[in-house]
Amino acid sequence: MRHFDLTPLYRSTIGFDRLGSLLDTLTSFEGEAPSYPPYNIERIGENEYRISMAVAGFGERDLSIEVKENVLAIRGEKRTEQEDTTFLHRGIASRSFERRFQLADHVVVKGAALENGLLHVDLMRELPEAMKPRTIPIATKIEAEKPKVIDSKAA
Repeated sequence: MRHFDLTPLYRSTIGFDRLGSLLDTLTSFEGEAPSYPPYNIERIGENEYRISMAVAGFGERDLSIEVKENVLAIRGEKRTEQEDTTFLHRGIASRSFERRFQLADHVVVKGAALENGLLHVDLMRELPEAMKPRTIPIATKIEAEKPKVIDSKAA
């Protein structure tokens, strides 16, 4: 297992504490990545993404999608199998699976749809207002030193 020394990064950044554990997690999965079921990750727009997964033979009741702590988990489990069926060739896999995807901060699942044997999971990056760029006005010294005038009449 490889470990990265991110100490220099922590000197000039704030809030990237999870980066080290994320890198360790990613390197631990090298060579162990499952190949079933196949999937695509598409970028649809500037802040929109879609995961399309080939789940032939699975129905809505056989699939579950869960998001917990920035991890999207998609599970498929065949509930019933006809035991009286004799296959001469079985090329359509129907084994259970679990796929996990690490989501970046502020990426949310907008919805999922199952059509023509493909499960589509739509994702969107939604930045909170506090994280969006904003312009900060700069006060000049003259504005800061202006005396305040109080309206009063001398008697």
